[in-house]
Amino acid sequence: MCITVFMWQSHPKYPFLLLLNRDEFHSRPTEPLAWWDGETILGGRDVLCGGTWLASSKNGRLAFLTNFRELQNIPQSNTRGDLPLRFLQSDKSPEEFAEEVLKEAHLYNGFNLVLADICTSTMVYVFNRPNHGYLSVTPGIHVLTNASLDAPWSKAERLRHSFKELVDQYGDGEFPIKEMVEKLMTNTVKDDDKCLLPGIRPPEFEFPLSSIFVDTQFPSVGPYGTRSTSALFVTSNKEVTFYEKHLDQKQWKDNMVTYQISETR
Repeated sequence: MCITVFMWQSHPKYPFLLLLNRDEFHSRPTEPLAWWDGETILGGRDVLCGGTWLASSKNGRLAFLTNFRELQNIPQSNTRGDLPLRFLQSDKSPEEFAEEVLKEAHLYNGFNLVLADICTSTMVYVFNRPNHGYLSVTPGIHVLTNASLDAPWSKAERLRHSFKELVDQYGDGEFPIKEMVEKLMTNTVKDDDKCLLPGIRPPEFEFPLSSIFVDTQFPSVGPYGTRSTSALFVTSNKEVTFYEKHLDQKQWKDNMVTYQISETR
């Protein structure tokens, strides 16, 4: 279970800005933020299946992914983490890649996939639950959890409200990445147990997952929670700053990479 808030084409200094918490079992092997695939793709890596949940490329493309919470999973499904990677490795526009994904969407468990090309100011949201489709993302602030884009889950609305407050506070100036991560993405406030969403599992399962920052234990499978927090900022002069704070053997470590988008294709 993950949550992300992002701002698209609605700020004079930052055409794109994202904060994302990745929630996962602590036992699942993961590699932290780094350049890979011949130093053309930057992101974290799911070692178990080889994909990623958030990554960007030097030519101004980026992709991120959340799962769609559901009761039934497809056995032997395709790996959802391959989708962001395939987009970044391709030369297809976000719309063209979305069309390709929809042809095979039935082979995946539920996902939300956002694809963007900074150089063409194009962003699409691709989904396969509850139906299959894609749409252009409108300018503004959006929140994506484990339901449809901008679904009004309580944790999503808390994050949206807090994010907007900080955006208003900083105005047209420079945004402090680490400060925003600490202020927004470490929130452990949980929902009232009378209004837990999505309401498809028992309250004892959904309650510990109802905070922005998750830290819990599941019987028989062990610790589960926020394994990393990422921030990806793109400025109007096409400079990208990618920051990640990740949990490594019960210790938090961080890394920051900055690069300039190359518009040559």
